Amino acid sequence: MKKSDYSISKILPVLFGFFIMGVVDLTGTAINYVKVDFELNDTMANLLSLSCFFWFLALSVPTGILMNRIGRKNTVLVSFMFTLAGLLLPFFAYNFISIIVAFTLIGIGNTIIQVALNPLVSNVVSKEKLTGSLTMGQFIKALASWLGPNVAAWMAAATLGWKYVFPVFAGITLLAACWLRITRIDEEDGGKKTTSFLATFSLLKDTKILLFFIGILILVGVDVGINATLPKYILEKCPDVTSVPEADRLKSYFYFIVRAIGAFAGGILLLKIPEHKFYAVSACLSLVGLVLILFAGSLWNILACVVLIALGYSNLFAIIFSKALKHIPEKANEVSSLLIVGVSGGILALLLGVVSDVFGAQWAAVSILTVMWLYIVWLIKPINNSK
Repeated sequence: MKKSDYSISKILPVLFGFFIMGVVDLTGTAINYVKVDFELNDTMANLLSLSCFFWFLALSVPTGILMNRIGRKNTVLVSFMFTLAGLLLPFFAYNFISIIVAFTLIGIGNTIIQVALNPLVSNVVSKEKLTGSLTMGQFIKALASWLGPNVAAWMAAATLGWKYVFPVFAGITLLAACWLRITRIDEEDGGKKTTSFLATFSLLKDTKILLFFIGILILVGVDVGINATLPKYILEKCPDVTSVPEADRLKSYFYFIVRAIGAFAGGILLLKIPEHKFYAVSACLSLVGLVLILFAGSLWNILACVVLIALGYSNLFAIIFSKALKHIPEKANEVSSLLIVGVSGGILALLLGVVSDVFGAQWAAVSILTVMWLYIVWLIKPINNSK
């Protein structure tokens, strides 16, 4: 694609797809409501994360193969259809089984969109603007993540029931699908190539790709863990917070909205600041927040730590993904599908639920998240070497 071919009319519908990508973060909100609605323990409630994030492990590489055959844009459109089906199901049938099936469909849709959407961005922006554009996409995704728990809490307070959040997001998903469908995007560098499981996983022989893959695994595991654990941690440590909707709203404002602000600011700052320096500061900032939150004794101290975690986290996924795509640009589809296998790290939320039940306290889960984050800090040197 020539430089003159890049236009806002093509960029906007692609970036709006990141909003639909953020639907997956309804998992954390659903875990807390479902636990109360069906009187489940943490282990059973966190099964939602398994039903959703298992598909990143199972379908990421097949999605890459599909993308090579039908194109990136068409693959994103397929993802919208799975997501739409998952969002409509709980509205018509609300029980634990239907919720599991719904998040299975949402997980399949989110797997497909995360594999296809990131490389599709490279078809509508220049290489120099790829990292900033992916970061802006994470900003849009964070807006969806913030909106989910707030709409759910508002629905619950209005006696409609939190599950009415699903048709709201279903309508937005349908709008996104129609917008992208009518947008013409040239994919000549995506091609209709053939690939295989072996060819995709052989990329792990490249040390940098392997390290980036593990980084994505840890990033998503920590993100989903915070999403699911933070409201319960607040309820456990802060007697003034007495309900799930209240704790979930606090999470949405001090984690997701701060992440959105951080991603928006990062999209601008990364045009001027080298990626490796930005990564180093961000990784260390989140580590400080994770360590301090274990010792925070009041609500405002906890929320201050959450702000540090969110600001540090907000740009790391985009930086790692961009580094990997630019490392082997001729295999962008394969690199994307491989890295999205790492999103299956969200399954770790199930482990956090088990640990919380064993110790009878949420600090145990937060401690595991802190230890996991040490890898993200260690990754500073490889990121720096790949500049």
